[in-house]
Amino acid sequence: MRRTIWTGSALLAALLGAGSPNAQTAALTSADLEKRFDGAINPAEMGGWMKTMAAEPNHVGSAHNKANAEMTLAQFKSWGWDAHIETFEVLYPTPISESLELVGTPFKATLTEAPIPGDASSARTKDELPAYVAYQGDGDVTAPIVYVNYGMREDYETLERLGVSVRGKIAIARYGAGWRGLKPKLAQEHGAVGCIIYSDPRDDGYSAEDAYPKGPARPANGFQRGSVSDVTLYPGDPLTPGVGATANATRLKIADAPSILKIPVLPISYGDAEHFLAALDGRVVPAAWRGALPITYHVGGGNARVHLAVKSEWGLKTIYNVVATMKGSEFPDQWVMRGNHHDGWVFGAADPLSGHIAMMGEAKAIGALASQGWRPKRTLVYLSWDAEEPMLLGSTEWAETHADELKQKGLVYINSDGNGRGFLNVQGSHSLQHLVNAVAADVTDPETGVPVAARMRARIQVAGTAPGASEDARERGKIALDPARDLPIGALGSGSDYSSFLQHLGLAALNVGYGGEGQVGGVYHSAYDTYEYYSRFGDPGFVYAGALAKTVGRIVLRLADADVPLARYGDFADTVSRYLDEVKKLADTKRDAAEARAKMLASNAYRLADDPTKTGASPAPLKSVPHFNFAPLENAVDRLKKSAKAYDTALAANGAAQPDKIKAELFELTRQTEESLAPEVGLPGRTWYKNLIYAPGRFTGYDPKTLPGVREAVEEERWDDVDRYAAFTASALNAYSDTLDRGVTLMNPPQASAQAN
Repeated sequence: MRRTIWTGSALLAALLGAGSPNAQTAALTSADLEKRFDGAINPAEMGGWMKTMAAEPNHVGSAHNKANAEMTLAQFKSWGWDAHIETFEVLYPTPISESLELVGTPFKATLTEAPIPGDASSARTKDELPAYVAYQGDGDVTAPIVYVNYGMREDYETLERLGVSVRGKIAIARYGAGWRGLKPKLAQEHGAVGCIIYSDPRDDGYSAEDAYPKGPARPANGFQRGSVSDVTLYPGDPLTPGVGATANATRLKIADAPSILKIPVLPISYGDAEHFLAALDGRVVPAAWRGALPITYHVGGGNARVHLAVKSEWGLKTIYNVVATMKGSEFPDQWVMRGNHHDGWVFGAADPLSGHIAMMGEAKAIGALASQGWRPKRTLVYLSWDAEEPMLLGSTEWAETHADELKQKGLVYINSDGNGRGFLNVQGSHSLQHLVNAVAADVTDPETGVPVAARMRARIQVAGTAPGASEDARERGKIALDPARDLPIGALGSGSDYSSFLQHLGLAALNVGYGGEGQVGGVYHSAYDTYEYYSRFGDPGFVYAGALAKTVGRIVLRLADADVPLARYGDFADTVSRYLDEVKKLADTKRDAAEARAKMLASNAYRLADDPTKTGASPAPLKSVPHFNFAPLENAVDRLKKSAKAYDTALAANGAAQPDKIKAELFELTRQTEESLAPEVGLPGRTWYKNLIYAPGRFTGYDPKTLPGVREAVEEERWDDVDRYAAFTASALNAYSDTLDRGVTLMNPPQASAQAN
């Protein structure tokens, strides 16, 4: 290790050349600094870090997980960072016993993953978790089994038309189409006493690719662990919502924690699932429900019965966040934060270590720059999170504990998680969309040798012109055809460590990663997410780990050293305007559908023979949809466009010429703009989520809902909330515009404007 560190520092010293480090770095341009930063990025070294960190199971509470945190701490310190470990005490149930069997037969699910020939890591089963999901409800139940497809809301609507109920039964759902935790949550809400989740080979097994070890797809005995805590209510420790899980924190009783399920749940492989599904009777399922197993898929609910038993140890566990800082030379109280988690469900090579090693590469390269005399103007905070997998525990508890300080000092949080071969994907605050585009234009794709922005633009264009492309894809394709326009970034829902910063505290956030070519979904959260697998299928040569480090490193360096804010607000205004158009169209479509159904029923045009499910019941009328008062929101968006244009124009014309005091105030305003989007009112029924522009959907989980207070009120037919949250969201956007207007006044004082006239 010492030799590796010395070599990196010696290389950078050679690049910098002889002479005074302080004098030379003071004269560096941003391009020079980034070139030298790139020179210190070593993909082979990153691969070595992964091999070490993925050598043993590293879930929460495992010895290797703590060892990885301590290794990361030691590395940060050796690179010149001021680093420490911050611990929290969180509820984390660990499995004691689990059993799943088909009653009346000798078949029992294996609930373990056998080693794969040629993959030495997969044979290291010491400390490996069995089939398991966190925060399910312990139980021992025997009941008939019902196949519920993906277990989403629309699937239960289909079951109702088929005359099939899961009440008092065990639901078996396949992974896909929605977040894992929604499957048992909806099963529980529909009266099921247990839930089984399996991975169908149509989705990520032999129907998609050759199965591992021949190819990257999920092998027959692979299964997906995960958390089923209700992230749509709040992430983090279920017992301490809204406050940090410190040793002395006030905690809920487990029985009173609303994010913990009440029914037992187990994940299984498709090799095991085939036995249960083949035993089902009843009607043959609709065509869209059929997977790729060599059986006829039936709904079940009759003679096939299952015994499901799960028991866990429900104690507090210590988690280990690594916090590394490099104090800013000019603005120490303005923080640029960067994070990636280090815990996995088993070995965690793709998820999360492929992103973590890139973050480590950035930290080492920045430390090498600092060792030669350069210092960031703003404070850098690098964060290696623990306990992300159980439900964003490490980042949430840290953010809740330091909430007041973060609201005063936090400028931006930049996240990564899994990474792989292919295209740059970025989601986040649209005020940073221009910065992302500028960085993407300056990073070279390691496969093609062209800027990663060019690959992004080409991909979006192709997707927008593909047969059957969605309206959104077509619109994005049009944007990509115009080289003068910024490429759109996506919105953020949930599923990784940006959530507390963006959606609870109201800080700007980005989530950055590469992917789309190296297919690693087939081993997601399984014991086959190993160094051997990832280095073969995910990112051979770890060149995209290097690309990620160069991409995020540039974002960090530019934000840290910028003389004027890098946020551009026209992109945000245009994006919010598009979101509003979508919500208005959703309301109109819903109203038209209700009116059409009413006319059809009134005309007696409906006949039983027209209903393919033939339940014998006429379709119910749809709820009448009123006309909503979107005027406050429309006016706020119109104002936002004007304020954003005025600010962006003033910044481009006058920003660089402002005195240092005004520049510092402008940076403070960029923090205030984002915070204004997260007022205390929060979202209905889940006030931990405060951001009124971006949130995870109540019935999508990880996937985002934009303008969520309004959009979900329309979708869920909560008519009073539509107008209420249109007004709340309008108020937040007006506060955002107020802040932009203050920035314009700072850059164009009234007396200057009067003299110009």
